[in-house]
Amino acid sequence: MLTSGEKQMNKSNLRNLALRSFLILAPVLLLQSCGTLSKINPFGNKKSTGLNNEPLQGIRNGEVVATARKGFKQTAPAGMVLIPSGSFTMGQADEDVLSSRVTMNKRVTIVPFYMDDTEITNMEYRQFVEAMLMDSVSTLGEEFIMTSLYPDTTVWRKDFTFHNGDQMTEYYFTNPAFDMYPVVGISWDAAQKYCEWRSKLFNDFRSESNQVKSPRFRLPSEAEWEWAARGGKEGAKYPWGNPYVANGKGCFLANFKPYRGNFRADGYPYTAPANAFNPNDYGLYNMAGNVAEWTQDAYTESYMPITWDLNPVYDDPNEPRKVIKGGSWKDVAHFLETGTSTYEYRDATRSYIGFRCVMDRLGSVPGRE
Repeated sequence: MLTSGEKQMNKSNLRNLALRSFLILAPVLLLQSCGTLSKINPFGNKKSTGLNNEPLQGIRNGEVVATARKGFKQTAPAGMVLIPSGSFTMGQADEDVLSSRVTMNKRVTIVPFYMDDTEITNMEYRQFVEAMLMDSVSTLGEEFIMTSLYPDTTVWRKDFTFHNGDQMTEYYFTNPAFDMYPVVGISWDAAQKYCEWRSKLFNDFRSESNQVKSPRFRLPSEAEWEWAARGGKEGAKYPWGNPYVANGKGCFLANFKPYRGNFRADGYPYTAPANAFNPNDYGLYNMAGNVAEWTQDAYTESYMPITWDLNPVYDDPNEPRKVIKGGSWKDVAHFLETGTSTYEYRDATRSYIGFRCVMDRLGSVPGRE
């Protein structure tokens, strides 16, 4: 028989044991109720990346057995074509007729990317302007949008002395007749804004559809542009490969100024539709002529010796001169050559300069490398 004192001591010990058990089990139960123990998320409370991304799914039986996550496949965005990686001799493919010694030859390597098959058209750029006027007046201001992002339609008159450009000034950007013509009167800075808007538009949709975030749209580097323009042809003077600007029947292969005073010999006195003339072997239209195109690079006479030979780009935010490539409807054939580089100031708007976008291709390209 236990004495009353011993019974009281046992009751006290039981109470202490129950209290200790509760203190041990309570945090465990609380963690389980929050799901912390059942699923440890090393990435925190981030939004879904669009993949079936089970935390620690690459760990099995105490070993790391991680393989590629399922569900990701990068495809070409609408209006773009894949440009494969490769190595080529960058720079002049013929005589340096200006004796500039700027585009000396250098072998470089380019990784794969996607590129717009045509220059950005009036209709495409109009979507951007209208979106800015609908969504961004409160942040950017209508004056900024209309003076800095809206195409400068006066370029058709002010670019040329004593030139009657009223028809183009009044109708080129707004009339449906020119919807599929390349947009002009766009500064380098406005082209950058278009790329930012297009990237956000694309990735907002992908996020809402629970898809992986895509690389952004951007301007091509000078080296990327030149590699794409050659269409895989080593040493190509023009995008079509041969050293002549007309075919065997005498038909010109691009929109440019073939003769003094004769802008129409190629069929178009001003710009041509963005998909006019035959594409090069990568499926790109008008990489020579029509409108010259902005690139990402700042201009420097020392480009070849100072840039690296893998994905070179000269990005100097303090240099206002930006490289343009391809020549235009008002240029002679020299400026159509793939290796010719010239420049314009980043805030300048011209009736003969447009742009197209590129996007990085992530990883290798099976069957194309």
